[in-house]
Amino acid sequence: MGPLLKQIKRELHKLSTTEAKVGRVVLEIPSLIPGMTTKELSTHANVSDATVIRFCKSIGFHSFRLFKVELMKDVTSIEEGLTTLSSLQEKDVPFNLFRKVTQSNKHAIDLTLSSVDRKQLEAAVSAVSKANKLVFFGVGGSAAAAFDGSYKFTRIGYQSSFSQDFHYNISLIPYLTEHDVFIAISLSGDTQEVVELATFAKKQGVTVLAITKSDRSALMKIADITLCTPSVEEDFRIGTISSRMTQLNIIDTLYLSVFHEKDEQVLTAFLKARDEAYRLRR
Repeated sequence: MGPLLKQIKRELHKLSTTEAKVGRVVLEIPSLIPGMTTKELSTHANVSDATVIRFCKSIGFHSFRLFKVELMKDVTSIEEGLTTLSSLQEKDVPFNLFRKVTQSNKHAIDLTLSSVDRKQLEAAVSAVSKANKLVFFGVGGSAAAAFDGSYKFTRIGYQSSFSQDFHYNISLIPYLTEHDVFIAISLSGDTQEVVELATFAKKQGVTVLAITKSDRSALMKIADITLCTPSVEEDFRIGTISSRMTQLNIIDTLYLSVFHEKDEQVLTAFLKARDEAYRLRR
């Protein structure tokens, strides 16, 4: 049992009768709570929606969304087991490592089902779908997801850009408007370059979409929309592997959701590009 669940169990007797009902449901099925809406949890606990919010505030959270993000850390620690790459052993042979990497990646992707807030995802899809321009930015391991996102959306007709050059992006942002989206990707949510560019974009009136795992980070405070990746334990010796997969999973979801809404003209152009690529392979 993680620290938040221990806190709820410890303080259960201090809560009101209805708030305690919510607390007991959380303790019974913690892994399911991050995927629920306020309405779903209130129905499950047989209380009002307002009671769920009061419960969150009673244990120190301003909103149900922030509570769910913190709960995910407890759920992750409970479910980790053999799914973490920190279990690397000196005697591991390549196939054992292959199995561990596969298990770790699968586990991390499964956790995104709970870490991503449904309403925030819908807001992200709506904003990206309506955008004139998309600018992706991330550094280090997060740059891979940023590049992948830019490439995918270019394929379906968006003016989409990605550059790791901080000064290039400084020059680009003044030309963005409220009809554009700046997609900031950072594992910690506190990467200086990402936060500074997101802040600059926000000042320009650009919609800032953050993909990050930190619920109290500088990036999350700036963002208009946040898609949270789960807290996944990584081995400091080898860097972020599973966390990168969660970022890519969210990018793929955004891409497919927007592509699904596009009209016949976009589909025709997409198929033309695909057919030409096939022709060049021959």
